[in-house]
Amino acid sequence: MSRVLVTGATGFIGRQAMPPLVEAGHEVHAVSRAPEQAGGREGTVSTPTPDEVVWHRGDLLEGAAVVGEVEPDLLLHLAWYAEPGAYWTSPENVRWVEASLALLRAFVEAGGARVVVAGTCAEYEWSRAVYPEDAPARPRTLYGAAKHALGSVLAAYGEQVGLSWAWGRVFFLYGPHEAPERFVASLARALLAGERAPMTDGDQVRDFMHVEDVGAAFAAVLGSPVTGAVNVASGQGVSLREVARAIAHQAGRPDLLEVGALPRREGEPPALVADVRRLREEVGFRPRYDLDTGVRQTLEWWRSRLATPR
Repeated sequence: MSRVLVTGATGFIGRQAMPPLVEAGHEVHAVSRAPEQAGGREGTVSTPTPDEVVWHRGDLLEGAAVVGEVEPDLLLHLAWYAEPGAYWTSPENVRWVEASLALLRAFVEAGGARVVVAGTCAEYEWSRAVYPEDAPARPRTLYGAAKHALGSVLAAYGEQVGLSWAWGRVFFLYGPHEAPERFVASLARALLAGERAPMTDGDQVRDFMHVEDVGAAFAAVLGSPVTGAVNVASGQGVSLREVARAIAHQAGRPDLLEVGALPRREGEPPALVADVRRLREEVGFRPRYDLDTGVRQTLEWWRSRLATPR
């Protein structure tokens, strides 16, 4: 049994990565600034009980002392600044590069053997429709640049100290516990509440993956011998308009969806779709959810959430 430390454990991806880690037989330790909030949250998505996961209180921006307490064999580093909208340009990205480097150094010094870190499709140069892991990197945002810088240091540091590492580049995700301001969540909440749901023309093509599959993919990468960058995505391109219409149809309110009512953000790439051959062929991972199933499950979660009195 390997001892795993998960950062960002109460986050969107982190909460979904822990069940497959527990199921794989790992001894799972999780760090959070508020571990008392980790168990028994609202919703229908299962999470490990506190008896299955050992929780540690800590703020990685203030230091990586938790690594010395746990002495993990494996590290799944998902924690980062993720305030919707703000994270693209926030100076917090720089602080998280610093904190992440301190975490990695502490992990190596404690005898850690393998680390998997969450990267982003925002590292890529947005010049093509489909992105393999060796596509050119040219981030357009501070967020993408910070992630790419951390990944570059990890690659050189890992080679120098003999650390096994992988870098999971996340594309687009959705599902229970998503921030209400994000695309799928905002449409689901508005339509279920009987409110107008304005959006852009929706021609942008994106690669969406249900967050349970994203969490399971990270657990699979961590448990594999695969090294280097690995795209964590479905490999299927779908327009935002198609996603929105699937949500509106299953919510029973296509009349409230207003396609083309909002302008696009400047500089948006027309397409961002992952080449997922490494994830499927080398890691051996296949997602459980297709778009229809994932949207249905997500809407069920939001229905239960919106029906619960605050």
